[in-house]
Amino acid sequence: MDYALDTNTIIHLMRGTPSVKAQREQAIRQGSRLIIPPFADYEIQRGLIIKPIPEHIKAYSIICDNCALEDMPPSAWLCAAHIYAELYAKRFTVKDADIIISAFCMVNGYTLVTNNIADFVNVDGLQMIDWV
Repeated sequence: MDYALDTNTIIHLMRGTPSVKAQREQAIRQGSRLIIPPFADYEIQRGLIIKPIPEHIKAYSIICDNCALEDMPPSAWLCAAHIYAELYAKRFTVKDADIIISAFCMVNGYTLVTNNIADFVNVDGLQMIDWV
């Protein structure tokens, strides 16, 4: 199984949250790939630019060494537009970042690792897991 890490999961890894670190290690032992969605990378990078804390920069660099950084395929943008339209029709409000990360996962067949399940629960077809 391949796992895409949501921004909050990456932050937990940067902080060394024991449950998240243990789940990551278990996933790696099982041969799973860990992927950083491009929008999550953007969110982390902008935070590190605003607050360039050396320990956080180093921690993210180590995380990146053990994860794949992938581009957003063109089909994911169309998927994101469809997700938005479906949520709009149901009168659900979801942040664009969460829609884009959802589409990235769905198009690539990745399970999203997040502890913000409530932010994604209305996205039909998205596979999620919480390591926290």
